[in-house]
Amino acid sequence: MKRAPSILDVMVELFGSVFRGESWAAWRTLLAALFALPMDAAQLGLYRRSTAREEPPRDPVREAWIIAGRRGGKSRIAALVAVFLACFVRYVLAPGETGVVMVIASDRRQARVVLRYVVALLRAVPMLKRLIVAVMKESVELANGIVIELHTASFRSTRGYTVVAVILDEVAFWPTDDAAEPDYEVLAALRPAMATIPGALLLAISTPYARRGELWKAYQAHFGKDGDPVLVWQADSRTMNPSLPESVVRAAFAEDEARASAEYGAQFRRDVEALFAVEALDAVTVKGRRELPPAAGIRYRAFVDPSGGSSDSMTLAIAHEAGGLGVLDLVREKRPPFSPETTVEEFALVLRDYGVADVTGDRYAGEWPRERFQKAGIMYNVSEFTKSEIYGAFLPLVTSERVELLDDERLLRQLQRLERRTARSGKDSIDHPPGSHDDIGNSAAAALVMAQAQVEITADMFIAGGGRKEASAARDTHLAELGYDDSSRWGDSPWPDF
Repeated sequence: MKRAPSILDVMVELFGSVFRGESWAAWRTLLAALFALPMDAAQLGLYRRSTAREEPPRDPVREAWIIAGRRGGKSRIAALVAVFLACFVRYVLAPGETGVVMVIASDRRQARVVLRYVVALLRAVPMLKRLIVAVMKESVELANGIVIELHTASFRSTRGYTVVAVILDEVAFWPTDDAAEPDYEVLAALRPAMATIPGALLLAISTPYARRGELWKAYQAHFGKDGDPVLVWQADSRTMNPSLPESVVRAAFAEDEARASAEYGAQFRRDVEALFAVEALDAVTVKGRRELPPAAGIRYRAFVDPSGGSSDSMTLAIAHEAGGLGVLDLVREKRPPFSPETTVEEFALVLRDYGVADVTGDRYAGEWPRERFQKAGIMYNVSEFTKSEIYGAFLPLVTSERVELLDDERLLRQLQRLERRTARSGKDSIDHPPGSHDDIGNSAAAALVMAQAQVEITADMFIAGGGRKEASAARDTHLAELGYDDSSRWGDSPWPDF
């Protein structure tokens, strides 16, 4: 009886024109390890260097985590594995049941890169091309009852399937606003769906990033452990792809060694850490509090984060100080697509409800926020502080429990994902990770810092030719134009004393 072709047979004999040459030698060794195929002495040496193990697996692995540098060929290999598992492995399925080979990425655009390779491989071989029933935008249906399907990194979109294999593409870069830990949530949904399928494979392929998340956990738990059923492989870009010019790698290290050591050296970054512990945020979150209504006699502070691009939200936060605590009263978010003009008008109505005549925001959105808010009857002050400085001031307020946060899932997730990076100069910067957002978090942190400090985060009070006296006069004139009597309407002035 003729044996079934191995993945190396398929790689060399069917797709030799795509995976030709020694540049794919390291990947052939890796695939031999995944599917428990024989290795020669050179392959065994590479296997030991890349896994810190002595003995290769005796049986095909059910779970593998591949940590590889950029430009190493990860997407093409992901497509090859998907095609092999969909076309050359038989699964025991119930009558009428569809098995899914799932390709999951941070977003659909990234996942489609792999799908394009999948379709190209299938169409390149006549016998595989005949298996194609339909090619759709995000899936390929095959005549053998298997579908290769794209998914984004959301646990909601991965439930309810019979998963025969899953490929996690660039899993280290999955931060989203759908979950604080999207990689954990997705895996928690997938593993039960695969548990009853003999031969099901979970394969994660990614460039490393920070020392957190499921890729880092897998590395810590399984790297270098002989006999462990979970295989972890770690190799730099030029090991996996010797055709990558060494000059490209050298230039990247010269520009930013910390980044290059991760992107090309396949090492987890040591200069990136989470800003907040989950426990610290939990301690200052008032459970069940979604919003506080305006109250008389309270001086409110407000910060707005205007949209800086087509993928950004526009957000507003209002806070006040009470008994030494900064209290977050309200957060508002307009997610794209939205009308900036209409959103400013809506935010202006909210601000007036809270007796706020001015709002502070960043300078990166240009002049339109100032013009639109002024038209809506609200003065727009430009913050003189960077996002990093605002978060730096917000951090001790959280750790010393001098703030109260709303129980808002998106706010808390954005704060949980904030990162502190240390540059070679030793200076820290704080921002959201790649692919994520912090629009709500930025507004909330700034409003709370302003409320606690009882000052405006603004530089525009000191415009060219002006100063403290002129700024105070401008304040009074603006309030009068809006029809507010500073002494009777506001009580204690909501403006800073100059």
